[in-house]
Amino acid sequence: MGWNKITIDTLTSAEDMISYELTELGATGVEVEDHVSLTEEEMKVMYVDLLPDEIAPDDGKAKISCYFDENENLEHITMQIQAMLERLRGFMDIGAGTISFGKTKEEDWVNNWKKFFKPIRLDEQIVIKPTWETLEDQTEDMIVVEIDPGTAFGTGSHETTKLCIEGMKPYIKEDTKILDVGCGSGILSIIGLKLGAGHAVLTDIDPHAISASEENFEVNHISKDQFEVYQGNVLDDKEFAASLGSKCYPVVVANILADVISPLIEIVDQFLAEDGVFVISGIIDTKEKEITDKLNAYGFDVIETRRMKDWVSMTAKMR
Repeated sequence: MGWNKITIDTLTSAEDMISYELTELGATGVEVEDHVSLTEEEMKVMYVDLLPDEIAPDDGKAKISCYFDENENLEHITMQIQAMLERLRGFMDIGAGTISFGKTKEEDWVNNWKKFFKPIRLDEQIVIKPTWETLEDQTEDMIVVEIDPGTAFGTGSHETTKLCIEGMKPYIKEDTKILDVGCGSGILSIIGLKLGAGHAVLTDIDPHAISASEENFEVNHISKDQFEVYQGNVLDDKEFAASLGSKCYPVVVANILADVISPLIEIVDQFLAEDGVFVISGIIDTKEKEITDKLNAYGFDVIETRRMKDWVSMTAKMR
C-alpha cells in the first residue's frame, strides 16, 4: 500500500492546532519537524537515552506532514486542508501555510516512527509507555499506562492531556463514575480507572476513536465491566445524550477544542452529579476568557485554572 504525503510549512506555535485538525480530517498519520529543543524539565520526565548531537537553532518554523491512503481523492483532501488553514489563519499566525506533496510506501513509516515514541512520565506517579518498549526502574506505586497510538490518536504527552489529568486526579475516588466526552484514544479514562475510579463511559463522534479506545483498554487489561464506549454526538443528538444517564457523573472530562467545549457547557449539567466537577482542556490561551465567561453565564464557577505553554485547562462546578 502507498500513501500520499502532504506537507505544510508553518510555525511551531501552530503545530498542535494544525496537527489536531489534520487528524480530524482523517489523516492516518501526522509527523512534525521543528528545531525545538527539549527543556530541562522535559529531559527529567522523559526516558531518553540518546539525543541528536547537533540540533539546528530554533527559528520558529515547522513542517507538518500527514498521510492519506493513495486511493483517496487527493484533490478533495487538499481543498479540505486549504480551507482548514484559512480558518485557522483567522485567529492565529500559521506562517506560510504552503502545501507540498510526496508519496511514500507503508514500510517507510508505519514502523519507523516507533523509534521516536519513548516512555513519558506525566508526573511522579503516572508513566505512559508504548507497548513495544520496556520500562526501566519501574516501582510498585507507579501507574503504567500502555498504549499503542497507531498513527492517529494521542499518547498523553500533549500539554492539554497532561493538564486534564492533573485536574481530574484529585476527584477520582473508588466509586467515581467518569464521563469522557471526545475520548480519542481513551487515555483519560484509562488513567482514571487505574487511579481507582469505579466506571468510565466514553463517547466520540469518530468510529476510529471507538476502536482505538477499546484496543487500549484491552492492552491495559481493564475489565469490560469497568467501561462503556459509544459513538455519538452529545451536542446534536439529544436521544443519544439522554441515553448516557442523567446527573450521575461526579467527573465529566473533555479534552477537546474550545469551539466544541463552548456548546458543551450549555448541556453538561444534565450529566453532572451533585457537587460534580467539569474538567476541560484543549483551550488555547486566546480563548480562555471566552470559555470562562461562558461557564459563568451557565452557572459554573471556575475553581481551578491550569496552564502549560499556550494551553489552558479548567475545573468548574455548578453554583
